[in-house]
Amino acid sequence: MDAIMLNKIRYHMVGVISAIALVAHTMLLGVFLFAAILPKLVMPQKVVQHLVDPCITFISSMWLEGILWWINWVYQPKWNISGADQLNMKDWYLLTANHQSWVDIFVLYQLFHKKAPFVKFFIKKELLYVPIVGQAWWALDFPFMRRYSKEFLAQHPEKAGDDIKETQKACEKFSRKPSTVMNFLEGTRFTSDKHKAQKSPYKHLLKPKAGGIAFTIQALGDKFNALSNATIVYPGHTPTFWDMMCGRIDHILVEVNSTPIPAHFSQGDYLNDPALKEEIQNWVTELWQQKDLDIERLLSQHARSIKARNPQFAKG
Repeated sequence: MDAIMLNKIRYHMVGVISAIALVAHTMLLGVFLFAAILPKLVMPQKVVQHLVDPCITFISSMWLEGILWWINWVYQPKWNISGADQLNMKDWYLLTANHQSWVDIFVLYQLFHKKAPFVKFFIKKELLYVPIVGQAWWALDFPFMRRYSKEFLAQHPEKAGDDIKETQKACEKFSRKPSTVMNFLEGTRFTSDKHKAQKSPYKHLLKPKAGGIAFTIQALGDKFNALSNATIVYPGHTPTFWDMMCGRIDHILVEVNSTPIPAHFSQGDYLNDPALKEEIQNWVTELWQQKDLDIERLLSQHARSIKARNPQFAKG
């Protein structure tokens, strides 16, 4: 049996062990989570807010810390992080990032966990039914979004705007205490096929969508001081979730930039003001143009660093 086959077997064995550990870890903490969810269903809102929600956040943090410990101490990826050292637990953060893989979520938690309020993502409604994890997201007040196709809306025009109402309703809860709200502007994970289908003008990105982030800004007014814009780069290859489980993660490059949010964005009516809608979309487009350049720069810097550490590679 050659070395390549042995490496494949070893990686898959690590993946199976990791999967078993993840399921066991999730089920163990899931017992405590459901014990906390039951009071959330029946107790008054004030009691839930001051007693139950902190318990749910603590349990979810324990689950997350177990996964991050496994990633960092078993897989030992090489992190190169910049710009995430000015965070605190008492501020509101609006966070966005390029989206390539489920691994992105754990990368963002690596950056923000225990440095800022618990990161909450906009999630597709269908993921509510993922066992334990879906219920945890619900208990943590993650905003679940139901996106309707143009064909469905043509047949059911009364549903138009429901996604906006859900965004605004979710953001009302975020306004009560410091929160970190995450929105992937691309709306889906990057793939070459999607990139070609979109005819994306960017080399490394899909086209950004401004709607979700615009409604979040308008719902939370001036709570956000700035946009935390994370650029995530995986040199070599983009790891899938199974790659992560198998430990096939090498270098992870992350750069976080703080971008001011124009004050008037929170005052207008994005849905009914074409000029404001165009201005916010242009703002998002400029962010994405710069992010595309940043990804290229980070890849080039990493390649030069590898060559500097390996002169024989540079000669080849």
